[in-house]
Amino acid sequence: MEGRFRIEMKNLESDVEPLSCFLSQEVKYVQLGIKNKLTEEIIKKSAVLDRDAKYEKKTLIDRLPAYLSIQMVRFFYKEKDKVNAKILKDVKFPLILDLYDMCTPELQQELLPARDAFKEEEDRKVEAMRSSKTSDGIAVTSEPSMTEKIKKAAPFSFSNDPGSNNSGYYELQGVITHKGRSSNSGHYVAWVRVKGNHWAMCDDDEVHPVSTDDILKLSGGGDWHCAYILLYGPRILKN
Repeated sequence: MEGRFRIEMKNLESDVEPLSCFLSQEVKYVQLGIKNKLTEEIIKKSAVLDRDAKYEKKTLIDRLPAYLSIQMVRFFYKEKDKVNAKILKDVKFPLILDLYDMCTPELQQELLPARDAFKEEEDRKVEAMRSSKTSDGIAVTSEPSMTEKIKKAAPFSFSNDPGSNNSGYYELQGVITHKGRSSNSGHYVAWVRVKGNHWAMCDDDEVHPVSTDDILKLSGGGDWHCAYILLYGPRILKN
């Protein structure tokens, strides 16, 4: 005699709902911060208990955009000092982000073909690397074949939904950081992927080359630049 409801909430004035990462005490990784935001505890009147009761409100994603921004909620109002103080907490973010587990079962099924294609490509690369090793275990490098050079990028959106993401995989393309102790002061800097593992630090009118390791150091934990907004694009499969 037990029933179960599935409640859907939709913004009738906008189709765009940004993802946020709240930096609670247990959050050490962006993925957990997002999941915590999608699962909330609310108080609601229970007809069965005839009183207010705690309910769990769980939100699932039913459409993934091709390009995704994630805001790190690093500022809070400090009543004592009357200032928007900054949370300096170190929260790691990935170069490759997978949102599959946060999607509805229906969307997960639609994502499977592209995800299988990624797995096949990764398996092919592993096998190619294994085959290239000599008997003493040393890998032999060779020039890419003509077939490798002319590979084309596979579509990253569903054919009937331009601007969507058809795999659930994202690759980090940019980071906006803040350096300072409050939102009313400090300095914002953009870090942009140029190509592959090459990045550029755009500090006002100055541009400096930086590495992937430099980007991963922007996770916070001190007075250095802290990631405030993460910009992800679709992970591209070449076939």
